[in-house]
Amino acid sequence: MKMGESISVLGNFFRLTYVLNPGGAFGTKLGSNIFYTILSVLAIIVAVWFFFKSKKEEKLLHLAFSLVLGGALGNLLDRFRYGEVLDFLDCDFMNIQIPPIKFGFIDFSGFYLNRWPVFNIADSAVTIGMLLILWYVIRPRKGAFTPD
Repeated sequence: MKMGESISVLGNFFRLTYVLNPGGAFGTKLGSNIFYTILSVLAIIVAVWFFFKSKKEEKLLHLAFSLVLGGALGNLLDRFRYGEVLDFLDCDFMNIQIPPIKFGFIDFSGFYLNRWPVFNIADSAVTIGMLLILWYVIRPRKGAFTPD
């Protein structure tokens, strides 16, 4: 495939599209390639540390840290190989429209997304892993106090 080329898999809903992404997961652009490289290395270190610090019985937590670790490693390898991350999953499942808002001294120019940004399996793994970690942290525990 050539850069930017798409192959339809399920009509316009799902396509394989070849793009190189210098930013973060799902097209975020919070910093430079160096920023995302450092962030990936830190995510790998933290995921490994917490993986080995968690109890063996915490299978869900181990799965979550494994997903974060695998996704961060995958994207880091792409950055070393291509200087950017190879993205290819192209879905049209969510349109977002937030109109411009002025709230006091804050002037938000609005946001429009007519197609989800192209992403890869590593982005999905990191996202699912982080959601599992969040769920693990906020879920009610057996024997914990719950008001009636």
